[in-house]
Amino acid sequence: MTTEPWKIELGALDRTMGIEIVEESAERVVATMPVSGNTQSFGLLHGGASLVLGEALGSWAAVIHASTLGKTAVGLDISATHHRSAREGIVTGVATAIQLGRTVTSHEVVISDESGARLCTVRITNLIVDKR
Repeated sequence: MTTEPWKIELGALDRTMGIEIVEESAERVVATMPVSGNTQSFGLLHGGASLVLGEALGSWAAVIHASTLGKTAVGLDISATHHRSAREGIVTGVATAIQLGRTVTSHEVVISDESGARLCTVRITNLIVDKR
């Protein structure tokens, strides 16, 4: 962890998937991910890859918020709707806060392709807990 509790550090899975952070705050986290290397056997962006991106962004935003309370965040619930897929290019995920509470946060993550078409909508809820 860095000395700045709100500064996001990529984990091994994030790096493997090629995720790059563009913007970070409790209210909004933006990152990109290549489709290449994250496809399923039919050549389409893997739905699980979309969930990984969505969970990363929503969790990062929750941890940033929790750090302002001297706490941290852990995942409680995640769900996704896959609207369409992609075969190439870069996808962008934008996590936007729905609720930033003292005990729970909720974020909506919209994943879109380079043309701006929505590929997936992820909703993630995190529990705010004491640091161990």
